[in-house]
Amino acid sequence: MRAVVQRVSEAAVTVGGETVGAISGPGLCVLVGVTHDDTPAQAAQLARKLWSLRLFEDGGPSRPKAEGESELSCSDFDGPLLVISQFTLYGDARKGRRPTWNAAAPGPVAEPLVAEVVEQLRALGAKVETGRFGADMKVSLVNDGPFTVLLEV
Repeated sequence: MRAVVQRVSEAAVTVGGETVGAISGPGLCVLVGVTHDDTPAQAAQLARKLWSLRLFEDGGPSRPKAEGESELSCSDFDGPLLVISQFTLYGDARKGRRPTWNAAAPGPVAEPLVAEVVEQLRALGAKVETGRFGADMKVSLVNDGPFTVLLEV
């Protein structure tokens, strides 16, 4: 599984002009890609990583910290997450001018695993909003930083 994680001050996803998921306040917008051999255990691992990843400043003088160092995770302040399926994370454009999607898992494999990431996050106590699997989604966000991290589990 791959995830592009963006620290945001707000994010939303719309389908056909209807907002299907939105978060505000500091949180994470997460694009999740699934490949053929991914498992529910990897989905759970990704959820734990997302919930505990320290990407936020604490806003206080608890200790001296290095430039850009972050101390808080979403779990520390109940930061919301917007999780969106993104098969194109497994696109391969190394040859030619048109990407191939061979490494991306088909919908019947990917959809339950993206749902498992969401379920596991909620089980950990996270407030999670989602996109709509397989839909033509429009994602808007305010990237705080900008701050973007690529995860692979």
